[in-house]
Amino acid sequence: MRAYDLILKKRNGYALDRAEIDYIISGYVDGSIPDYQMAAMAMAIYFRGMNKEEALSLTEAMVNSGDTISLSPIPGTKVDKHSTGGVGDTTTLVLAPLVAAAGAPVAKLSGRGLGHTGGTLDKLESIPGFKTELTMEELINAVREVGVAVAGQTGNLVPADKMLYALRDVTATVDSLPLIAGSIMSKKIAAGADALVLDVKSGDGAFLKELSQARELAKMMVDIGNGAGRRTMAVITSMDQPLGRAVGNAIEIEEAILTLRGEGPPDLEELCLVLGGWMLKLAGRASEPDEGKLILKKCIENGEALEKFKDLIRYQSGNEAVVDNLSLLPRADEQLEVKSEFSGYVSRLQAEKIGIAAMTLGAGRVTKDSSIDPAAGLTVEKKIGEKVEQGGTLATIFFKQGTDPGTVQNAVKMIRDAYEIGNSKVDEPDLILDYIEGDGQGNE
Repeated sequence: MRAYDLILKKRNGYALDRAEIDYIISGYVDGSIPDYQMAAMAMAIYFRGMNKEEALSLTEAMVNSGDTISLSPIPGTKVDKHSTGGVGDTTTLVLAPLVAAAGAPVAKLSGRGLGHTGGTLDKLESIPGFKTELTMEELINAVREVGVAVAGQTGNLVPADKMLYALRDVTATVDSLPLIAGSIMSKKIAAGADALVLDVKSGDGAFLKELSQARELAKMMVDIGNGAGRRTMAVITSMDQPLGRAVGNAIEIEEAILTLRGEGPPDLEELCLVLGGWMLKLAGRASEPDEGKLILKKCIENGEALEKFKDLIRYQSGNEAVVDNLSLLPRADEQLEVKSEFSGYVSRLQAEKIGIAAMTLGAGRVTKDSSIDPAAGLTVEKKIGEKVEQGGTLATIFFKQGTDPGTVQNAVKMIRDAYEIGNSKVDEPDLILDYIEGDGQGNE
């Protein structure tokens, strides 16, 4: 078997079998297949795509390139959730303790952010003392003890993905759906959960702008998950405007706490109830997702979800007092209200521009080596369909004292540019766009 022959085969539009894909991935990881040949294969996949069997074989070959995690010491069906990312995407911070409060164990491996805002780990580290680096034994003990843990990736999980992503990043092959699906699903499968709910974003603030592409990716990932023996489904959700009101790190922790109190933004709460309802169904804790939603709603109302978040923080060495005293979270030195130049109704709110504005203030990373200001960010005061007066506040930005005035004004301009104000009231966009279940079919 030669890499050249397999590149030619894929370039000419033929499917690769499992042994051929295993050969390519193992050879790339051990160095016998050089970067230039793997780059050629990635480009061939980009143009020719992969069928259902190829995508599963690719994912499993990537899983087998390194360590895998066994969550078998934790009793019950372990359930996980993955979001393809967006602006103000606070869901993990709410979902992990909420679902755990309903009796489904959640062992979540998360990452750091590059772009709009910090990742889940960056957000959690804005809680004083919170420890995100856990050994595998500590992670399992935490879930056995309190039902939930959220930590960074440990060990040598999926080295093929790290190598391949770095190569895709410099060869214009990042946006290949089979390679995206393989990257996401290999990490989730290696992390050991029994069941997985995928939140696939579509719209202005998502990396997949078109609904058709989001559906295709969701179907591919659901097929991979079920093919690998994991109960998997996907919810396709809108990212045409930020989710919730907060975009940042500490301010998203605050919003998550408010949501667990039952005082959060309605769209954030609803999405968490929908995703969580499916998580409980797949974990065998509810017969249907709607029953799961009712269980989760009760966990918010009786305070169990908030207590579970305290347990999570305490077990991971954080200051649990932040749950009752939000002023203990990092606070920005300065804040500024962004005023509207027009009266009317918000007809469009470009999520991506809002995210980039937050990043320029220090809430996200421009490069992987950039530092994050946990207190920086913004709150969206007006969303699509809401009335605004001339001189009324569109958003409030938070930043460090001494921030370059040009940077602040640039953020203000981006926020104003993100808003379109019309004369007529428009409907709020649908939050849930589709469901993709085990047969790979949509259920609009």
